[in-house]
Amino acid sequence: MNGKEFEHLKVEMREDGNYAVISINRPDKLNALQTHTLKEIAEALEPMEMNDNIRCVVIRGTKDFTKKPAFSAGADLSSAPLPNMDPKNPRHRTHAMHVKHKYYNLIEAFHKPIIAAVDGFALGGGLELVLVCDIVIATNRSVFGLPEVNRGIFPANGGTQRLVRSLGLMQVKKMMFFGEHYTAKQMNDFGFVAFLVSEEEFEDTVHEKASWLGNAATNSLFVIKKCVQYGSQVPLNVGLQFEQFGYGINSQSKDVSEGITAFFEKRKPVFQGR
Repeated sequence: MNGKEFEHLKVEMREDGNYAVISINRPDKLNALQTHTLKEIAEALEPMEMNDNIRCVVIRGTKDFTKKPAFSAGADLSSAPLPNMDPKNPRHRTHAMHVKHKYYNLIEAFHKPIIAAVDGFALGGGLELVLVCDIVIATNRSVFGLPEVNRGIFPANGGTQRLVRSLGLMQVKKMMFFGEHYTAKQMNDFGFVAFLVSEEEFEDTVHEKASWLGNAATNSLFVIKKCVQYGSQVPLNVGLQFEQFGYGINSQSKDVSEGITAFFEKRKPVFQGR
C-alpha cells in the first residue's frame, strides 16, 4: 500500500472487498505483543485513514503459525524495556504504560470499522487489542482470558477500563480476579463475539463480513462508530448531541442519496464510500 516494511506485521490489501488485513507475524512467540508491535499497528493504520479504497480493516494473527494458532497470546514479557527506563522507578513504569496506551488509543480511534479475526489464543494484551476493535469473529477453538493475576500483575493495557464497557461489572471482576480462560462459545454467550464459526468457515466468514463493511456506506459507519463509542461514555443528553451532529455530517454523504434512490428504484445500492 505505502511500501512500508514492518518487522512484526504483514499488511495486505484485499481489492476484492475494499479492505486491508494487518497480520501480527510473530508465530514463534504466539504473536505476543511488544510496544514495537503496537506502534507498527498504529503506523500501518495511519495511511489507511485517507485511503478511500480501504473501507474496513481486519486485524488478525498470522495464518502461518508454527506452534499453535493465536491472535495474540498477550504481552511479550521477555521484551526489553524502553530506552533509559529504570524498571524500579514508578514514574518510569507509568510512562512506559502511557506509551503503550497511546498506541491502543490510536488503534481504537481509527475512523473505519476494524474486525478482530480471532483464531486461537486472545489472552492478556491480545484480548486488550481485541477490545479496541469493533467486531469480533472467532473460531470455536479460540480461547480468551486475562491471566495477568497469575503473574502478580493485572490487565493494564486498558483492560480494567474497556472490558467493563463490553461486559458486566461482576463478570469482568471474575475474569480478572481468577485469571481463567474462557472458550469462544462462552464469550459468544456473553455477547462479546459477533460471529462464532468453525475453523473451516473462518476465512470465508472473515472475507464475507469485511467485504460487506468494505462495500457499505463508509460515512454512515464512521458516524455509527463515533456515536456509539464516545456517546456511550457521556450522559444521555450529551450523547444525543453526538447523534444530532452525526446526522448532519452524514446527510452530506453521496451514499445517502444512493441509498434512498436505490430504495425507491427497488435495487441494491452501490455505495462508493463518499
